[in-house]
Amino acid sequence: MTGDQVTAFQANSGFGPSDVSVVLVGGVFVVLLLWGVWALRTAYVGWAENSISQRQFLGVAVRFVAMYVVLTFFLLS
Repeated sequence: MTGDQVTAFQANSGFGPSDVSVVLVGGVFVVLLLWGVWALRTAYVGWAENSISQRQFLGVAVRFVAMYVVLTFFLLS
């Protein structure tokens, strides 16, 4: 954004564009962590009831960790 655009944005909204970026990235991580807790809990219940194998449970955990690492790399770098 040009300097005039940033000034106009701040004048009309009362906060800067970087503040909006922080809120949006924070929202993405909140949704990711909530989904991860739900997925891991569901997988754990399935594993505890012998509905899924330990390998499938570890697959869910590894996928969640991989998604978290990738999003962290892309959104926070």
